[in-house]
Amino acid sequence: MKADLELVKDVKAGDRNAFSELVRRHQKSLYRMISRLTRDQALAEDVVQEAFVKAYQKIALFEERSSFKSWLFRIGINTANNKMRARRADAVSMEDVQASVASEAERKLVYRDLQKLIAGELEKLPDRQRMALTLRIFEDLSFNEIAQIMDCPYDTAKANYRHALLKLKTALEETQWLKNLSELDESEIFKLKEIISEVDS
Repeated sequence: MKADLELVKDVKAGDRNAFSELVRRHQKSLYRMISRLTRDQALAEDVVQEAFVKAYQKIALFEERSSFKSWLFRIGINTANNKMRARRADAVSMEDVQASVASEAERKLVYRDLQKLIAGELEKLPDRQRMALTLRIFEDLSFNEIAQIMDCPYDTAKANYRHALLKLKTALEETQWLKNLSELDESEIFKLKEIISEVDS
């Protein structure tokens, strides 16, 4: 199986099938990341489609200094930000978003409530802090990759992530959720608890 950068070279040489393979490899993770940023399934689908179109059109400008995934994610985030700014006047209230998150999740009542709380706290974060936290927690990217995607120094990416993590931890500590986390067995919740514990280390 060819590496991403080999496929990029093939695309630059005119091989459209190579780009189709890049789409197949990265569309799910790109959609997952964008949907968490936008909180809007239809918007996320539009952003992902537009991001791949832009990536194909601009592939000749990709200098291969970073991974293709990082470059693609940066295009996706910029596209999402532009669309969200255009739609901000008609943005859905956080209460509607929380209700949507809860109604879609067919899990334990406590877990659904925790999802609502986390969604609400993430929404309160400044854009760049939310972006850094999302890329680190949900996409498991390194700080080098996050810095490339956010177009900022490594230390700035890490600082944004840490500030976001501290705010999320503080918000959870003001409720009983950190205690409740130990009573659940969902893997994502344990992952979140493990990440929150990084703040104390």
